[in-house]
Amino acid sequence: MMKNITSDTAYQYEVAFQVRDYECDLQGVVNNAVYLHYLEHARHEFLYAKGIDFAGLHAKGKDLVLIRIEADYKLPLRSRDRFVVRMNIIREGRLRLVFLQDLYRLPDEKLVLRAKATGVCVQNGKPTLFEEVNRAFFSSASS
Repeated sequence: MMKNITSDTAYQYEVAFQVRDYECDLQGVVNNAVYLHYLEHARHEFLYAKGIDFAGLHAKGKDLVLIRIEADYKLPLRSRDRFVVRMNIIREGRLRLVFLQDLYRLPDEKLVLRAKATGVCVQNGKPTLFEEVNRAFFSSASS
């Protein structure tokens, strides 16, 4: 695991990307909204890596819904830049899941963006405990 630069905790997951030309704006940098797509894709890959299937959960009537996202932009990415999203997941209260995500440019490892994305599991329109995530990430903690 890669070390988290803001704490002694190692990152739990990382996924690499490369900027595509059409993701850039007239200034030649990645449009700010595109970063949200990168972060979402990284969260989905993280969950899939732990055996959590969104389509399967939806078929059971459960959906993971993003309720808040905070993003601090530090440095722009440009076309063809390679980068990695590294992240951890923590629980906030009983129902909220928080993804702490850091995006680094490669190969120089410069911090591009730091984000905090908060989600909940919804079943029949109501927030509910997300048992699959608790088993995958917090099995040693009590629910």
